[in-house]
Order: sequence, then structure tokens, then C-alpha cells
Amino acid sequence: MNAVVEVIDGGKATLPELRQAGIEALVKALGPVGMARFLQQFDPGRGDYTAERDDILGSPTVDELVDEIERRRKNPSTR
Repeated sequence: MNAVVEVIDGGKATLPELRQAGIEALVKALGPVGMARFLQQFDPGRGDYTAERDDILGSPTVDELVDEIERRRKNPSTR
């Protein structure tokens, strides 16, 4: 599908104008269903990634990280 999209100055457009132009461009290029499917890929997810990461990884020191890297380089089969 060849869609002609009006070009706006993204640096000067307000965020609502930019959002609207983006939605219009997606609808013209993908159709309404394709636009919706495309946007569904960008779900922000759930939970607190930083807190979960800290729970899993803890707060290792730089020395602990270096030791772990060296250990894995010496024996890559044990993770």
C-alpha cells in the first residue's frame, strides 16, 4: 500500500500534534487494524523492573562482578 503522509516539523510540533500525526501515518500505511496491532507491541508491561532486578541480582560490588566475570571466563560451562 502506497500511502501519502503529510510531513510535519517534528521538532516544532506539540506532543499531541506529533502523536496525532503518528497515528494518522500508521493508519494510512497499515490500516486501522494494522495500526492497532503495531501499537500493541509497545505495552509498557507490569511491575517494577528495577525492584525485580535488584531482588534477582542483589547489589554486587565491582570486585564481586570482576570475580564472577573471571570465573566464567575460566569455566564457561558453569553459569
